Amino acid sequence: MNPKLNKLKNSVWTGLFIGLIIPAFLCAIAWYIITHVIYLAKADLLYIGAIAINAYTMQYFFKYNKENIGRGILAATFFCAFVFFFYKVM
Repeated sequence: MNPKLNKLKNSVWTGLFIGLIIPAFLCAIAWYIITHVIYLAKADLLYIGAIAINAYTMQYFFKYNKENIGRGILAATFFCAFVFFFYKVM
């Protein structure tokens, strides 16, 4: 097991922070790619991919018995999915 993983406090707030930072960083990269590559102007699937990375991250924390962090990441994933839904509707 990763020694840095042992130092993380097993709390929902930690998972919520991790679950919001990772998609925010990846969505920023996706936004940059979409705005600078003409062929990807309508490629909103990049945003979904950025949010889907949370599923792997959540599985990783559940594997090492950090259930509360995984629950926080799950909550952040649902929040990001709702934001994406409202982005597409508007």
